[in-house]
Amino acid sequence: MDSEQHRRYQTSMVSTYYPETSFLDSLVMSDGTEQSQSLDILTRLHSGEVFIVNSRRRNGLILFKRYHAEFAGPGAAVGGDYDCDCQRALPIGNLSLLTPESNEDRQKAYLIRRQWIRLIKQITENPVPGQRVQKILDQFEQYFPPEIVHLLPDVAFALLVGVLPQTVGIVRRLGSEMDSRFNY
Repeated sequence: MDSEQHRRYQTSMVSTYYPETSFLDSLVMSDGTEQSQSLDILTRLHSGEVFIVNSRRRNGLILFKRYHAEFAGPGAAVGGDYDCDCQRALPIGNLSLLTPESNEDRQKAYLIRRQWIRLIKQITENPVPGQRVQKILDQFEQYFPPEIVHLLPDVAFALLVGVLPQTVGIVRRLGSEMDSRFNY
């Protein structure tokens, strides 16, 4: 009987494990629409050109790499050799990509991209996954309207701060009411 229960347990574990499945294959906004603009942006990113996320708009890109995601906010450089490994791109807000007019503009944009990466790095240094999620959600809600943040998929935030998408879902459902001592 123990071996029968053990076998059932193993079967259920196998049925929920997807070793070769990428979260990015099913990246959809929570309202059910797929980002059709994403493929066009990805083509531009893979062209080898460098672009700058328009700093005069509340917009940005979540760039999905193989094992993580990066956020490129206003003023940040995207494309070129830096994003050749980008597998998906999720535009946020009314995305506008500009071509740098000079080498100085390009250098400044790379410095801004580094600042965005450092901001996310500071968030991921927190050892408690739920707190990382709450912090990234707070950051995005400070900059973007809540209705836009609400539409972003859990997997996007999960890959930004190194947690499971389920953790993002829990934090979103329970919000700041969660006990900060709970290691979820």
